[in-house]
Amino acid sequence: MRLQRRRADEPEINLTSLIDVVFLLLIFFMVASTFERETQLSVELPESSGAAIDAEGNVVEVTIDAQGRYYVNKQEVVNTRLDSLMRAMQSAAGETAQPKVILSADRKTAHEAVVQAMDAAGQLGYLHITIATAKPDE
Repeated sequence: MRLQRRRADEPEINLTSLIDVVFLLLIFFMVASTFERETQLSVELPESSGAAIDAEGNVVEVTIDAQGRYYVNKQEVVNTRLDSLMRAMQSAAGETAQPKVILSADRKTAHEAVVQAMDAAGQLGYLHITIATAKPDE
């Protein structure tokens, strides 16, 4: 009879409220945290001794890395197809009919990728295209 009495007097731990608190904390941290990756593109530009231009107004910057991937205003384009690049450029230009297009291509980028970016700008009717270069070390 004594054994039955001990079991009745033992404290019982209720895990339901603990699980609720853990789930609430999990939801809080999922909502409060940001999952945006902020990266810098490493593009090694070819050198040129030309004068710098004024890049004011609406500018569409197309960056091409050494592997031939396109970035429009620092946002990676889904793939390397021409229609995807054109849609990304149109989205970046917004309502502007003639934005300035700046092509920044890594010096190891295939010529085909640069020509495709120029073709996309031409098909969209963008006439002001500039190729970005770095100043030579003196």
